[in-house]
Amino acid sequence: MYRLTKSGLEVFLVHPGGPYWARRDRGAWTIPKGEFEADEEPFTAAIREFFEETGAQVHGPFMPLGSVRQRSGKLVSVWAAEGDFDPQDLKSNSFSLEWPPHSGEQQEFPEVDRAAWFSVDEGRMKINSGQLAFIERLQEILQKSNGINRMPQHD
Repeated sequence: MYRLTKSGLEVFLVHPGGPYWARRDRGAWTIPKGEFEADEEPFTAAIREFFEETGAQVHGPFMPLGSVRQRSGKLVSVWAAEGDFDPQDLKSNSFSLEWPPHSGEQQEFPEVDRAAWFSVDEGRMKINSGQLAFIERLQEILQKSNGINRMPQHD
């Protein structure tokens, strides 16, 4: 999700929940995403995952931003839509994890523990480096298709 403000383009990112990400910030934020079922179209999964991770419905029109293979080997396909969402309204699914490790105890953690809007510059610093291309592609598409003058220019 993205929005255009007086100060320029802002991107919506989420912070992964759970103990492994608790103290990480720079490079830890991500586009709301998840895995799709074998019989599910990637676009349909993207809409479903956005809802599961945020509790918000996202509406089009949608712009395909392509796919990127992350270091983990996971292929991430992304579509962008203009919208607005108050991060205070975040409602994320949860997952179970044995924590502390080897304790035999299962704990529940949110898939996403925070959400925020970031300027393009902030987003570049916050987002997982494997997804940086999506911010760049979004900015390029918006500049070309809309001739948006209020979007900050970046080298």
